[in-house]
Amino acid sequence: MLVPGTCLLLVVLVTLDGPFPVVPSEPLLMTAVGVFSGDPPAVAALLGSALTGSVLGDALLFGAGRGSRRVRSETRLTRWVAANVAVRPGATLVGARFLPGGRLVSTVAAGRYGVPPRRFAAWSLLSSAAWVSWMLALGLALGPLVAGDPWRGLLAGCTTAVLIAAVTRAVAAVRDRRNGTGPPSVATGPLIGDR
Repeated sequence: MLVPGTCLLLVVLVTLDGPFPVVPSEPLLMTAVGVFSGDPPAVAALLGSALTGSVLGDALLFGAGRGSRRVRSETRLTRWVAANVAVRPGATLVGARFLPGGRLVSTVAAGRYGVPPRRFAAWSLLSSAAWVSWMLALGLALGPLVAGDPWRGLLAGCTTAVLIAAVTRAVAAVRDRRNGTGPPSVATGPLIGDR
């Protein structure tokens, strides 16, 4: 049975995960879906909560970007987002959602570079739905492993998140070696928008 405050907590945590990624929402959502995988109404409530939190967090970041004159840090991701968000907001917002730090960078940049609010809202909803669907698939895959135990669920969710991050990093390192480039710089160099 789903505890009533769980959905509200999930909305708050997913909302805040965008601007303040202290507690990553991915392991929490995967864990919750895994624990409640045998209860379809509970899973639907969790997914609705995560979708709501994701769209609200995106709106906060978009608003911050609209009030900003620059986006901090110069990395490969921020350069790609800056070059594409105004001309391909959909591909940028949906694609960046699945990259480490991509939600923060792409939604702030969408505001900063003038993506119209209605257009942004539609792409935010689509990218949030894609992310929630991905978390649903991972959570349902973890369901049989955790058998309703929240502690095993949390361990499985965190382990899965770490493994995905490690594989993403390893693929990037191999790509960098093949291309003869080094790792992207972090928080150094000129600020995006200072041209």
